[in-house]
Amino acid sequence: MDWEAIVLSLRLAALTTVILVVIAVPLAGWLALSRRRWTVVIESVVALPLVLPPTVLGFYVITALGTRSPVGQWWESVTGATLPFTFTGLLVASVLYSLPFAVQPLMAAFAGVDRRLIDASHVLGRTGWATLWRVVLPLSRAGLATAVVLTFAHTVGEFGVVLMVGGNIAGETRTVSIAIYDSVQSFDYATAAQTSLAMLIFSLIVLTATYTLQRRGGSGWPRP
Repeated sequence: MDWEAIVLSLRLAALTTVILVVIAVPLAGWLALSRRRWTVVIESVVALPLVLPPTVLGFYVITALGTRSPVGQWWESVTGATLPFTFTGLLVASVLYSLPFAVQPLMAAFAGVDRRLIDASHVLGRTGWATLWRVVLPLSRAGLATAVVLTFAHTVGEFGVVLMVGGNIAGETRTVSIAIYDSVQSFDYATAAQTSLAMLIFSLIVLTATYTLQRRGGSGWPRP
């Protein structure tokens, strides 16, 4: 197995998860608790990666991060480096691609909190953000855990966006999913089988953990 690719994937998934938890908690709280009708537009934008083909999202991300874009030019002027085909660019793409996997479980958990507790917090003089951090979030631990598990697992298994934005640079952007693809392309089916089996076991563990969390603490993912 390509241990270098596995370690890189785990590092990418860990950083993506940390960043998304920081972003997703306030965003999901605002979307779940806000009574403004137009928040549905923001919710739709957040959920776009769920329905967009990874290559489409990858194309827009690499265009937005390229040297001809304002973001890419600003980054190059500050750091002297480009974003596409680097680990940093890969991290930005992973955050965008895994955003709904962090936000939606939290939204479902926040929406399930008894509204009377939220109203009581407001009556006692707590602001909206204080209510989110001191009342809603502690009651949504299962949703938070589900968001962390799903975000981490989804990032580890990324392929299309990773290949579009990061390419296939060993030690820099070559993740485990790309390593499997390379093994198949070079007819090294033994290595591909070993790595695929490891990913299969990992996915099964993730799903088992997710469903266990949902049963213990209520649904962490919206169901029909």
